Amino acid sequence: MTLFRRKKNYNLDEIATQPSVFDDPEKAKHFQPTEKYENLHRFDPSARWTWAEELPLINKLDRKITLWACIAFFALDLDRGNLAQANTDNFLEDLGLTTNDYNLGNTIFRLVFLIAELPSQLVSKKVGKWIPTIMVLWSIVAASQFWLNSRATFLATRALLGLLQGGFIPDIVLYLSYFFKGTELPFRLALFWATLNIVDIVAPILAFGILRLRGYNGREGWRWLFLIEGLFTLTVGLWSWFMMAPSPTQTRSWYRPKGWFNEREEVIMVNRILRDDPSKGDMHNRQAVDFKRLWKSLCDFDLWPIYIAGLVFALPVGPPAQYLTLTLRGLGFDTFNSNLLTIPSVALGTITMLILTYLSEAWNERALMGLFAQLWILPNIIALAVLPSSASPWAKYAVVSIMLAYPYPHAIQVGWCSRNSNTVRARTVSAAAYNMFVQVSGIVYSNIYRADDRPLYRRGNKQLAAICGGNIVIYILIKLYYIWRNKQRDREWNAMTREEQIHYLETTTDEGSKRKDFRFAH
Repeated sequence: MTLFRRKKNYNLDEIATQPSVFDDPEKAKHFQPTEKYENLHRFDPSARWTWAEELPLINKLDRKITLWACIAFFALDLDRGNLAQANTDNFLEDLGLTTNDYNLGNTIFRLVFLIAELPSQLVSKKVGKWIPTIMVLWSIVAASQFWLNSRATFLATRALLGLLQGGFIPDIVLYLSYFFKGTELPFRLALFWATLNIVDIVAPILAFGILRLRGYNGREGWRWLFLIEGLFTLTVGLWSWFMMAPSPTQTRSWYRPKGWFNEREEVIMVNRILRDDPSKGDMHNRQAVDFKRLWKSLCDFDLWPIYIAGLVFALPVGPPAQYLTLTLRGLGFDTFNSNLLTIPSVALGTITMLILTYLSEAWNERALMGLFAQLWILPNIIALAVLPSSASPWAKYAVVSIMLAYPYPHAIQVGWCSRNSNTVRARTVSAAAYNMFVQVSGIVYSNIYRADDRPLYRRGNKQLAAICGGNIVIYILIKLYYIWRNKQRDREWNAMTREEQIHYLETTTDEGSKRKDFRFAH
């Protein structure tokens, strides 16, 4: 993935070690890793390495870490999203459910998902192999949907899936931050969320075949869909037990005695990470976050603008995306064409997301990228609200597809949140808190389209257009807020003499983003 680094003319024999506070003896002593840091034995501020060593190592990390994370996320989203494909096989009718029951099931899933995120993140911080554990457990629940027989069992499995899947995403985000620099993380997260789009392409194709099993052994096709895809996730979960390494220096085990990296590679990995962000050495990756630290992180008001962005950015596209297959059925497309017609918007959306994330790092811009995404959505959602009922189904399909191909800014915002946290403790909590706000967004938009507004949902689309307009203002305000906060810090820091700055570093109790020498990304 070195292809996607900012364009530079690398001389492979040149030193790749980036400048950092560890090059200044007076500052370095204030940024030393804690004695509990799991990679301390490889920390060496005097270590130097070349591009010929670093670039192949990054590619190796992508093969071992990023690829595994993407496969695990593929399994998550396959189980999380196959309800949309089941809908095209008369799932609601077979169980005697209504659109409002479907909304309630999605709301329960997202609510429990939301509640589970922070506790799961805190457990993961303390307990090893938590991600594979929850994967195995939710795959069992997902496969058990084969035996759904009532509204009660539908709602119960929605709740269990939300409970077990809730912590997966923030756990993975924190885990990736152990291996990649702040400038590298957003694109890895973009690949991570591109997997979601790949699922959205592959899942309809799988459903196209699996749903044809309707009638096999007297069972509906959607039952086989839940069973087969649940068993696939179970396989990935078991494999993940052996793939997930605790840290860059802890890849050896009884089944992998030589590990993934030699000593030189471990030195490079640890020091490149700490030079980029010394805060990553401030606690052990299995050190629990106590209630005091948890509360302190939640009260960090400087991260709340990003949380707000997480709450609002997906609201305008959430209902159209969630109801796409049902909308296509309502426009007259059959079960199988409805599934296949979701693919073009997903494929284009993957491309626009990767481009936006790359440009975000290349131009060092985040808030404006989120703003651009909303500008993409707005004219399309307005068109959905005003298109005459006599318009061609293909015209409506084209508008929805273009809108859903918008450049998804989620990966940018997750990386933004991680960068502005500036401590492992804050990063642990903020990853979960941000995603909790995203899930609240899902709860909200799951209830915008109502049964009495079918099939064109004009009232709902007008509400979404108003929300999208408000989002444009919100992103502008977030940009201005962080510019203002950085100017405040600059005035305070530049007003100090060199001696006062050193004294501050020696005596300060400020942590993370509260430090006067820290500047917010925006």
